[in-house]
Formats: sequence, C-alpha cells, structure tokens
Amino acid sequence: MEFYNTFSRELETFRPIEDSQVKMYTCGPTVYNYAHIGNFRAYMFEDILRRSLEYLGYDVIQVMNLTDVDDKTINGSIATGVSLDDYTSTYKKAFFEDLESLGIEPAEYYPAATGHIPEMIHLIETLIERGNAYVSDDNCVYFKVTSFSDYGKLAHLNMDGMQAGARVAQDEYDKDNVADFALWKAWDESDGDVWWDSPWGKGRPGWHIECSAMSFKYLGESFDIHTGGIDNMFPHHENEIAQAEAATGKKFVNYWLHCAHLRVDNQKMSKSVGNFYTLRDLFDKGYEGREIRYVLLAGHYRQSLNFSFDALDAAKTSLGRIDAFRLRLKEYSAAGDEKGTLPMWAEKASVGFHDGISDDLNVSECLAEIFDMIHDGNIAMDAGELTAADGKKVDELFDGFNKVLGVLDLPEQTIPAGIEALVVQRKEARDSKNWALSDEIRDQLARMGWEVKDTPDGAKLRKA
Repeated sequence: MEFYNTFSRELETFRPIEDSQVKMYTCGPTVYNYAHIGNFRAYMFEDILRRSLEYLGYDVIQVMNLTDVDDKTINGSIATGVSLDDYTSTYKKAFFEDLESLGIEPAEYYPAATGHIPEMIHLIETLIERGNAYVSDDNCVYFKVTSFSDYGKLAHLNMDGMQAGARVAQDEYDKDNVADFALWKAWDESDGDVWWDSPWGKGRPGWHIECSAMSFKYLGESFDIHTGGIDNMFPHHENEIAQAEAATGKKFVNYWLHCAHLRVDNQKMSKSVGNFYTLRDLFDKGYEGREIRYVLLAGHYRQSLNFSFDALDAAKTSLGRIDAFRLRLKEYSAAGDEKGTLPMWAEKASVGFHDGISDDLNVSECLAEIFDMIHDGNIAMDAGELTAADGKKVDELFDGFNKVLGVLDLPEQTIPAGIEALVVQRKEARDSKNWALSDEIRDQLARMGWEVKDTPDGAKLRKA
C-alpha cells in the first residue's frame, strides 16, 4: 500500500510500526455548530482510509478528537447564555447522528478536550522544563518556536528571513504568521466561567496542545498516520509536531495525509454566497445519506472536489445502476448452491479494485472497475454464460468491495401500504386475465416511482 506523505511530498510504501496494527489520529470537529459538507469531505476520506486498511488486513486503532473548548465554543456558549457543556453537547450529538447517516465507521476513541485537561497541563510542564515554552507577562504559556529547529518541516516553510517571536494568543491566526503560540491561555472576562486551575493560574488550554496530549494518551508518543484537511497543515499540524517532538525527542508521526478542499458549484463554500450546506440542509431537499456519501468519496482525496446538486442527482443514477445489477445478480444466483468461481471479468475487477485502493486510495479507479464489471456481468447474464454458483461468488465480491466503499449494499425497501394494495389489485387483474387493468396499474405504479417486473416467481417490486 502506498500513500502520498505530506511530510516528504512523495508517494511512500506504507510500513506500520507494528506489523498488523495501524494507529491513526484524525482531527475531529470543533463542536460550536453543525458540521458542514466541507467537514464531511475530510471525515469521508478518513473513513475510506480506515476501511481500506481493514480491507487489506490491518487492525486499526483510530482516535478522533472533539474540540469542545476553544474561542468559538466559548463565544457561542456565552452568546446563547448556556453552559459550555450544554452548548457543545447539542453539536456533539448532531455530529454522531451525521456520522451514522453517512455510514462512517466509528473510531475506537472520541476524546473530548475538556476531559483531558490534566494531560495537557502535564505536557505543558514538560515543555517548560525542556526550555521549549515560557510563561509570559500576560500569564499565558507560549511555545517558543525558535527552540525547535525543525519547525516548518511539514508545511515546507522557508524560515530564513521570517521573524519569529511574536506571540499569538488566539486559537486561530494568520496562516502566514510564524509565531510563538499559546499552550495555555490565562483567564479573562471574555472566557466567562470557563477555566481550570493550573500551575500558572486559572485558564484553559490552547487549541494546538489538545491534539498532542490526547494522541499521546491513546496512541503513544509515536504512531503511524495523522490526517486532516489541508487547511489544518499550518499552523495546527505544524504546531502539533513541534510541541510533541520537543517534549519527547521522538518522531511524532510517520505518515501525514491531507485532503483537499471541497468547493460547492465551483466556488468556495460561504454563507454569504448561499452555497453553505449542512447534512440537514441536504436531507431537507430530499437527498439521502447514501447519495451524499457517494459524491464525497467519488473523487481522489488530494484533489479539490466540486459538490453540486447535479452531482447528487448523478450519484442517484449511479447507485440505481449498481442496485439494479445487484438485484438481478441475486435473483440470477438464487439457486446457486454448489461452489462457484469468479469469472475472468470479475477477477479483473477484484485485482483492479485492490490495486486502486493500494494506490493512495484511488477510489475513482475502484469505481471504474465496478462499473466495468457491471457491464460485463450484464452481458454474461444476457447470454446465459454465468452459472448461479458463479453469480453468488460475484455477489460476495460486491460485499467485499462494500467493506471499503459503504455504498454498494442494497437499501432496505419499505413499501407503503397503498403501493402494496395496488400490487395486490394488479395480481388479481392478471389472475382474471384483465390485461388492460394490469397494465393500467403498472403505469400508475411507475408514475408513483415504483417499478414492477413479472417473473416466474411472481411480481418483483422496486423503487425506480
């Protein structure tokens, strides 16, 4: 398996620290609002990464943090007049509901920042003792960028001529600013009742220290993979490396994977432009999680992805083609009890899928192999060249592919009572050889979005 390592800017063969186990940290949401589809582009990439590692036989230990204390969450809780915990709990709950709607596999750990303050204080104390951090005259603790000679290696910054030493207390700041960043922020009135005791007085952690402290606790001082959106690379991930490696003297992460931005209708997503969407916005427009998932995973994670309603409609068509083939395949292979083998066209797809996933998560190549297989499989069934037993093997291959993609399962079909009644009426019309009425009911069902197909085993109904 090969990944494009952001740190080296090269495609590298993946070799985990432990032979069969992969430890992975993924930057999770700041729970100050509902996550938007740009956020889920990153979470979908990380889900495909996790599933691909499992598909290739690795055990994965994944940590995704929840940032529930920072400038945004504090400002939101104060503006709404509720406690920080009550404010963030609403968006934590919504986040997990959204993950389930998109079929994203759960991580092993979802540590919240507010539950790990002692670990952060301990890490800050270590950095002060080593001379990498200092308590300033404003009673904040800052990381001293010039104390870490490798600062800028991830983002490939040219430090020559850059002036470091300016202090930045806010959690997010100008990405062109190389500055000493806050590890601990002294309390002031703008923080309201949000503070913890520390050796430097009451206050709260800075955003960057949270991820290092929590990754240490759950994954150790060195681990395999760290992921996030490309916007996290600097300063957040750069700062993570600096404070982690300064504290331990060890390499923090072996492989850094970053996904590109999501655009909406070929524009930057913005509320002012009117192209800012949460999952709930898309659900309200009649789209389903499976269709949204398909759009988010279909492009390569390192390429900018354009999200549009046309893409969602195209996803619905593509999924319909997959569903039609799987339904046909299941009906065709229903009597296949003996042991089957994969036809050559399915074997080709199996090899191509494996190669695509192993090539830096090339999902587009995997989907191309699947649609080639559907084309060849339909030809084979039309010609009677596929045995029922071999059809079962092809169906099992789909199940394997779905462990990675999560969109190939046939959706559960709930048939409304009114539709069921029309199907019964149509059967009665056919039994009495009233073909005109039978055809009329079939056309009525089609107008209502249902397709009925007559088979030797009776009428088969599916959503069109």
